[in-house]
Amino acid sequence: MLYAVELCAGAGGLGMGVSNAGFLHSAVVEWNHDACSTLRFNAIRGIRPVSEWPEIYEGDVRTFDFSKIGCVDLAAGGPPCQPFSLGGKHGAHRDRRDMWPEMVRAVRELRPRAFLFENVRGLVRPEFSEYFEHIILQLSMPELERGDFEDWTEHRKRLLKSGKRNRGNGLRYHVSFKVLNACDYGVPQRRERVFVVGFREDLNVNWAFPVATHSKEALLWSQRKGGEYWNRHKVRKCDQAIAITANEKPTKLPWSTVRDALIGLPEPQEKDASGISNHRLQPGARSYPGHTGSSLDEPAKTLKAGVHGVPGGENMIAYSDGSVRYLTVRESARLQTFPDDYVFQGAWGEAMRQIGNAVPVQLANVVAESVRLALKS
Repeated sequence: MLYAVELCAGAGGLGMGVSNAGFLHSAVVEWNHDACSTLRFNAIRGIRPVSEWPEIYEGDVRTFDFSKIGCVDLAAGGPPCQPFSLGGKHGAHRDRRDMWPEMVRAVRELRPRAFLFENVRGLVRPEFSEYFEHIILQLSMPELERGDFEDWTEHRKRLLKSGKRNRGNGLRYHVSFKVLNACDYGVPQRRERVFVVGFREDLNVNWAFPVATHSKEALLWSQRKGGEYWNRHKVRKCDQAIAITANEKPTKLPWSTVRDALIGLPEPQEKDASGISNHRLQPGARSYPGHTGSSLDEPAKTLKAGVHGVPGGENMIAYSDGSVRYLTVRESARLQTFPDDYVFQGAWGEAMRQIGNAVPVQLANVVAESVRLALKS
């Protein structure tokens, strides 16, 4: 059995993907009360895999004592993205919510065989390049701690020098990072996130990020050439403005669309009588610059956590007649590949915030599965 620790667990997207890949959680840490309520509610109801997790530690990861945990194969987590998000204040290391130092502390104290962390693509923007390099260097050499009065830029320079001089000494990790688009792995959503994965140097693991399994060209082919897409959904063929560049049928699977994701769900009503959890219509959706919704026949735009005005303001369906409506919590959960029996706690805005902050379960599973296979081999 392989054991994992989940940090900044949120509503459980990354952790569920890690569990589904075959890891058993030794600890789960999350500070947001509503997210913890979601995890506990589903655990009590016996919804796997969260029902198999230990009691949630509801609190700041900075207060968590890693010495209480035994041997760990994988440290995983999604530190808050707001310090680096396009929609945030771009505070990076100046933002109190920057939990990357805690990810480094977890690696230093737990000495896991591997780690898997996720964050927004904004982390790799040019203005954060030196700080991101600092993060990677710390994860590569976690025992070389920053001094009490040492500026992070000075620490970065010291790590660079040490990496060149003392390669192989102390606790070291081979670290890789890559921006992955969720729709390239079967998730019905355009969601670009950077994944940071490391393996302990003494393991001599040869690993690479999973190859994309789905493509835009395959979706366009199924819509414009073969017509399988429209036949499958039993709807009238719609014209697509985007031209196909492939001359032969692509070998990859088609991107999944919003229409694909919502199969079987009835149109939501304000007074929900469908019996489907989290599937009530929220009125008041409107389109405005930067918030235009997602087309039914493409992967959804990135679900947002609500920092732009109304929580979930961009989380809408845009119909061909120009009308829009909010996605329900259940529809949003489908776009993040949460199972239908997984119920989100809290008011609509808070539930949408949990979903918008989550890692798609399916994408997390793909990456975690590749890590597990590397560790097993």
